[in-house]
Amino acid sequence: MTSAVGAGVAAEFQELYGAAPEGVWAAPGRVNLIGEYTDFNEGLVLPLALPHTAVAAVSRRDDGLLRLHSRDVPGGVVRLDVAALAPGTGTGWAAYPAGVVWALREAGHPVGGADLHLASTVPTGAGLSSSAALEVVTALALNELYGLGLTRPELARLAQRAENGFVGVPCGVMDQMASACAAEGHALYLDTRDLSYRQVPFDLAGHGLRLLVVDTRVEHALGDGAYAERRAGCEAGARALGVRALRDVEVAHLPEALGRLSDGTVRRYVRHVVTDNERVARTIALLDAGDPRAAGPLLVEGHASLRDDLRVSCPELDLAVESAVAAGALGARMTGGGFGGAAVVLVEEADAEAVAGAVTKAFAAAGFAEPRVFAAVAAAGARRLR
Repeated sequence: MTSAVGAGVAAEFQELYGAAPEGVWAAPGRVNLIGEYTDFNEGLVLPLALPHTAVAAVSRRDDGLLRLHSRDVPGGVVRLDVAALAPGTGTGWAAYPAGVVWALREAGHPVGGADLHLASTVPTGAGLSSSAALEVVTALALNELYGLGLTRPELARLAQRAENGFVGVPCGVMDQMASACAAEGHALYLDTRDLSYRQVPFDLAGHGLRLLVVDTRVEHALGDGAYAERRAGCEAGARALGVRALRDVEVAHLPEALGRLSDGTVRRYVRHVVTDNERVARTIALLDAGDPRAAGPLLVEGHASLRDDLRVSCPELDLAVESAVAAGALGARMTGGGFGGAAVVLVEEADAEAVAGAVTKAFAAAGFAEPRVFAAVAAAGARRLR
């Protein structure tokens, strides 16, 4: 599927720019099994790459011009002067690849101009990291074309820098690391403090299980301030507790730590981050022990924490989780930044269709838009297609 998309994108590039691209690359979106809002607190996360990808056909230019075009967005070619790139000079979808060029150059890497043509199958606004896929596919292509020699974690950090500094979203590094470093058939157990990671076998089918993604079709926007407010609250909690990051608060010491915090909102944020780090560690232990079924209740716990302590859920996400569990799912929770987007649902293979139908029926009864439900299969990370 991705190879066919790559061939199509290469042909469109030639028609658009008048010459064949130097190469075609792909980078996936991701879904996060557990560990939410922990990445910017130097904590633990457990994402997996999706088969849905951003695909980019790219060639270098020697005149300092950056030309960007998307198959998926109306409008013509966006033209930017590489030397003039600065926060605020790119808007809309083009800010993500432009931000990567800016971040690479800001870090001292000799990146000149480029022509890019992009197409993406990652649903936008669904919390599945469509923006990180755009960033990582651009970073990987330019790294190869300009011979920069950067490692995958280094590319992920630069892609995060693009989103933080150029686009203006204060995200952590999980999305970019998942897109850049994930392996097919595995979840990525990532320590965001030092970017060390381990590929964890994630063969749900072998256990008679399936992971469903429920895209509520409620688009979220992390640049609206709510995400930044929670990050600021977490950082305030770390300062008040005298630690580098909330990662350093052990769950055994959580009651004492919470007792030292006077701000109720900060207290809730701290409780979520510390307990979600613990849920990641418990989930990993279950996967390592060959017992993924037992992770179901941890997903439900995680959703309750995101809903009640972090308060980033929404009625559609809550209904997706509640109706899935009521229909027999082993567990479910919202995934991603929240305020819309998607939920993940762990189900027995035999129950998958019934659970998906129950969620869809519940949405119809509530007057919500019909959700998009699909199976999440652990796919490969960013790669060159041709």
